Amino acid sequence: MIYAIVPAAGESRRMGVQKLLLPFGSANVISHVVGQLLHSGVDKTLVVVGHEADKVVKTLSGQAVTIVENPDYASGMLSSVRCGLRALGPQGQAGPDAVLVALGDQPAITANLVDCLIQAFTGNRKGIVVPVFGGKRGHPLLFSAHYRHEILTHYGEVGLRGLLHAHPDDVFEVLASTPAVLSDMDYPEDYQRELATLEEQDASPRT
Repeated sequence: MIYAIVPAAGESRRMGVQKLLLPFGSANVISHVVGQLLHSGVDKTLVVVGHEADKVVKTLSGQAVTIVENPDYASGMLSSVRCGLRALGPQGQAGPDAVLVALGDQPAITANLVDCLIQAFTGNRKGIVVPVFGGKRGHPLLFSAHYRHEILTHYGEVGLRGLLHAHPDDVFEVLASTPAVLSDMDYPEDYQRELATLEEQDASPRT
């Protein structure tokens, strides 16, 4: 079982508006991200909300997701990841084999990429799977559930990259065909870049 955690609690200060609700494709940014996860091999998707939670929850109404509230969202993304991990239930009880952290503001990520990460996890003995483009590691990040307690109690200063640095021999890199794995949306120009990427994808011939 693979569960996805989507941090969607940030304040979008650099964007100036709630970036997750900006139009994207036929819906908005967060709905598009969730839609890709629901079309992938992920078994369950948890969306962690905080800032303007009611608006984010409303836009996801009708989609098969579990909503988790993060009262400490102002402290950063790791707090949302930890909220999602706690929502999995007590340690040791039946739960997922692995957890995928997919950024709520990374709309260019596709179901196909998620499936590639899942296949890499199930097809080798490594406990951490990360996409790489141009020699740089990006998101989504997939890790074995046995790292759950470690993430809940460590890496408060550095975030999830601390997990990669702590266990270099347990990391499997998946070569990504797109720089989308390196890009999230913080500023208005980032949003325009993602819209342009979407238009290019829509204009590409289907095979």
